[in-house]
Amino acid sequence: MLNQIKNIFIVALFLSTATTFAQENRKTKDTINTEVVNVVKPYTPKISDAFKVKEIPSLDDETTTTKKAIKYNIFSIPVASTFTPAKGKAAEVDKGEKAKLFDNYASFGVGSYTSFLGEVYLNHAINRTESVGGYVSHHSSQGGIEEVLLDDAFSNTQINANYARKLRDYSWNVDAGFQQQVFNWYGLPQPPYDQVFADTMIPQHKFFTFEFGGKIDFDDRLFNNGNMRFRRFADDYDSGENHFAMSTNFDIPLRDGDLNTTIKLDYLNGSFDQSYESTDKLKYGNFNVGVSSSYQMKQDDLTLNLGASVFYLNDTEAGENKIYIYPNVTATYRLVNELLIAYGGIEGGLVQNTYHKFATGNPYVSPTLNIIPTDKQYDAYVGLKGKLSNNMSYNIRGKYFAENDKALFKNNKDMNTTPNNNYNKGNSYGVVYDNVSTLSVFGELNVNVNRNFTLGIKAEYFSYSTKDEDKPWNLPDFKGSLFMDIQFDEHWFAGANLYYIGERFAQSSIEGSLDPNEVLVTTHTLESYFDANAHLGYRINDKWSIYAKANNIANQDYKRWLNYPVQGIQFLAGTTFKFDF
Repeated sequence: MLNQIKNIFIVALFLSTATTFAQENRKTKDTINTEVVNVVKPYTPKISDAFKVKEIPSLDDETTTTKKAIKYNIFSIPVASTFTPAKGKAAEVDKGEKAKLFDNYASFGVGSYTSFLGEVYLNHAINRTESVGGYVSHHSSQGGIEEVLLDDAFSNTQINANYARKLRDYSWNVDAGFQQQVFNWYGLPQPPYDQVFADTMIPQHKFFTFEFGGKIDFDDRLFNNGNMRFRRFADDYDSGENHFAMSTNFDIPLRDGDLNTTIKLDYLNGSFDQSYESTDKLKYGNFNVGVSSSYQMKQDDLTLNLGASVFYLNDTEAGENKIYIYPNVTATYRLVNELLIAYGGIEGGLVQNTYHKFATGNPYVSPTLNIIPTDKQYDAYVGLKGKLSNNMSYNIRGKYFAENDKALFKNNKDMNTTPNNNYNKGNSYGVVYDNVSTLSVFGELNVNVNRNFTLGIKAEYFSYSTKDEDKPWNLPDFKGSLFMDIQFDEHWFAGANLYYIGERFAQSSIEGSLDPNEVLVTTHTLESYFDANAHLGYRINDKWSIYAKANNIANQDYKRWLNYPVQGIQFLAGTTFKFDF
């Protein structure tokens, strides 16, 4: 506004001066007389002399207010060119020939101690959603351990068939199998027995197992999965056991997450033809129901699972009922991403003991066992795990757990005054129960350089505390293992595994020859042992390969169980054939 007033003032001053000079010129021309005009004081303009604009002028010119859209056009003119770019050539990469995978294989081998090993695995896809399969295996040896008085042969034969189907929202499978195992109670104490007495014994005993079961998995459903299995286990001494177990896992939606819950049902019923010291029949049975729930909370690098387990036990033979409550709390915390993860927890549970479980752990048990469940009160542990590099991982853990009625294998008493029944001469094992607390320290290292080399090392130390028994019978104070697999090239491969078992305690007892009530008890320390095994193989082509195995390479004459030495160094060679239908 001030600039406009200033401009108007300058224009008015200029016009006024021009008019004055024009009038003077005309007077000069009209008269002859001349005059001299003296300007005494120059004109000094004032702001009040200027005409003041009282309104803002309006502009009706639309071009000053409306912007026109600007359009950019490119006028492409084709130009003829004779330039032809050279074609690039990709660098050549050496690719290994993709290994052909087969759905079936058969493997056979023979070795020292007149041993035979055979396996056949079959699998066939009926269509995109259905498949059937089967498995047959046999491992046997005619024995030949030096300095034993009885036959030490054994055999293990298994047959299994399965069917699986995958649908849109769930998948399920069923299977059934049969197993026969043959062993000998060849651990006859020397002395007092000799070959003459051993020739009167028939130490062979057999186990028979028939089982079937199934599993179903759901996708994006309230129920996650379900399992069911029935097992019939028997022997050739009129012992029999029925075991049925089923479980289901599902999520209960809550406001801030899901409550993961597992329900277990377990029924056991069995009998033995007689007890160890009498002809009275032994019966056992129990039914238990367990519910375990856990609620997961996550915050940054911390994952916490809070829960508990409740079990109801009904001893069907004694007519007693009992309820057990256990903690179920676990946690993990990522200290340094995948490099360092701290974890810990305290858990517990009711462990179902069975004749099948005991015979699998120690095939030289007698058919005269007292079977009850184990109350695992708590299992508290803390540890660190993670990766040292992209191909090396580790795990370190400390654990302390307490178990009531923990089963311990203990040598049966030598009944030298009773008729011979093949397993009552100190050459079989029974089960005793005790309250045992265990402290263990565990370490593990796994190296997976590539597909051609893997290495794993494990070690665990144990310290036991018993309530009633003098020692934790046949429990080692240390366990260690190492395994390694190497693929040298497309044809040669090899592997090795080593086991170390620390010292154990065993106890033998013999009935007095003059007074049956007098029992002579001896405590033994079983020495630690080291068992090294290795194998070497050669792939002839995609289908055929040959291999050789060596077990107990150090040829140690160790005893896994008291009075039961193992076979020395063993060799086995065989072939494997892979195929498709």
